[in-house]
Amino acid sequence: MRAKLSAPLGPQIMRESAKNQALPLNTGAIVLSRRPSASEPPKASRATARPGTGSLGRGIKVLRMVASRPEVGWRLCDLAIACDEDRATVHRALTRLVEERLVRQRPDDRHYLPGPMLFELGLALPDHAQFQRSAETILRAFAHEMTCVAMLFLKSGNDFVCIVREGTAPHTGTMIQLGTRRPLITSAGGVAMLQTLPAAEVTRIVAENTRLEGLQRMRERSAHFGIGVNLGDLVAHSFAYSQPVRNSAGDAFAAVVMMGKPEQFPESQVDELRVKLRRIADALEIESAKLDA
Repeated sequence: MRAKLSAPLGPQIMRESAKNQALPLNTGAIVLSRRPSASEPPKASRATARPGTGSLGRGIKVLRMVASRPEVGWRLCDLAIACDEDRATVHRALTRLVEERLVRQRPDDRHYLPGPMLFELGLALPDHAQFQRSAETILRAFAHEMTCVAMLFLKSGNDFVCIVREGTAPHTGTMIQLGTRRPLITSAGGVAMLQTLPAAEVTRIVAENTRLEGLQRMRERSAHFGIGVNLGDLVAHSFAYSQPVRNSAGDAFAAVVMMGKPEQFPESQVDELRVKLRRIADALEIESAKLDA
């Protein structure tokens, strides 16, 4: 069974996020407000969970949120808001995570960042590391061929995480870097994977995230074309196209994304770009075979 790995957004989303969560823009906090995930029990029912499982779940939630901003990091107050927990609870979780080196605290600004233990634990998955290296080679050649930014997103629950980014495309406005984690509905790559899920699951995921006009427009356009399509819906002059990558069971576990300027990849070329992306997705599916073993 495939282990699903699980990385900021355009100005419109940044403003909406700050407004929804009352976070000042100069903190660097870029988080979409969410309703509680189906995987997170409502607060009222947490007390009935098995002893210790509630604190474990909160610790994992805090760790996942810390990992979503590996460079900027988090202030305690912003992290508590993003996790929908009180500061004391988040501080207790952080203290333990810091002791275990899963989280570190930067001395100069006291922001919390991913710790070295995360890297060390990742060494236990050599097949995933090899898949990432193979994907880098494939996407580097593709980015050079198309003169674009080529990325690979892995599905991680209701989110995607960027594990490969190759190539350059000036002035596209993209802020997705290696390690960026965001909700599926916020990118063409995430929407490409979202399209493969059952309708009830899609409805739930959409309902759990902030609804912005651009996101709805991107989903509708993608549904029309049958692939992930973002024609400047989130950031002006930034076009992106995406195809899902499937495992041996036929489930979409990743998506290959190409991004560039409108004059490079206009909407009129969507059929041609679909074929090119399908070729890359097929190559990635071959390279991912070991992950199913």
